Amino acid sequence: MRHEYLPPQCRSRLTRRGRLALLLGTLLAIGAAVLIPILRGGDVPETPRRLLIPEGWRAPQVYAAVDRELKLPPGSTKATVTTAGLALPAEAKNNPEGYLFPATYPVTSKSTPATLLTHMVRTANEKLATKAVADGGKAHGMTPYQTATLASIIEAEAESPRDMGKVARVVHNRLAKSMPLQMDSTINYALNRSTLDTKLSDTRIDSPFNTYERQGLPPAPIDSPGLRAMAAAVAPTPGDWLFFVTVKPGDTRFSATYEEHKRHVAEFNRLRAGAGARTGQAGPAEK
Repeated sequence: MRHEYLPPQCRSRLTRRGRLALLLGTLLAIGAAVLIPILRGGDVPETPRRLLIPEGWRAPQVYAAVDRELKLPPGSTKATVTTAGLALPAEAKNNPEGYLFPATYPVTSKSTPATLLTHMVRTANEKLATKAVADGGKAHGMTPYQTATLASIIEAEAESPRDMGKVARVVHNRLAKSMPLQMDSTINYALNRSTLDTKLSDTRIDSPFNTYERQGLPPAPIDSPGLRAMAAAVAPTPGDWLFFVTVKPGDTRFSATYEEHKRHVAEFNRLRAGAGARTGQAGPAEK
């Protein structure tokens, strides 16, 4: 057998620095292969911000809060109402007042005025559809929209949640007797203000929200009521009260007779005068 002469092959040997460079290059290549899929499909989830809508806010306040949170020009959110396709009852006539449910809502980079308003209205509908609220409303012959309207008055008038059931009872008793509600909160809504003082001239304004001149509930809600106000609207505290006045913080007096109510109003006026505050006109249902 013939043997061919093959020259000995020389193998190159890596220096210590070369071995380190090779190892580093390999690790970088592996890291890049792993990193590319992460960048493409494994982004870290966005942490939502929080938008708080308190009980009793009116629609313009909600619109302004959304504009601020989304860093939009003033009026942007209000302008989307007519095109947002909100799930409002026909009675609302595309006005979401009373249906911008007070709660804390998540806000992300994908949030828009339309998505936030839709979430608020959907939440309001869900709360009005809960068994206790829906059944209670039907028992009193009220539609969900009327429940929202009554709840909005309770939200505005009650000094604290513990008084909501009694305020609701005053409204129900007055409705049952065909008495005007005479609520200062509805006057304030008509005049686009918030105040404890209602003058006699205020009670004579020409407005469907003037519950001094017109009987029954106002034609629409006056703010965003919470679930406690909704529950009180359909399950008022038993009682024969027709009047109430908050004499001082934490002290709301409910009366069945006008004579008793006048005494409470006199005390209210004395306390305000003593504190140097301007005495307001005392309304029969509220002051």
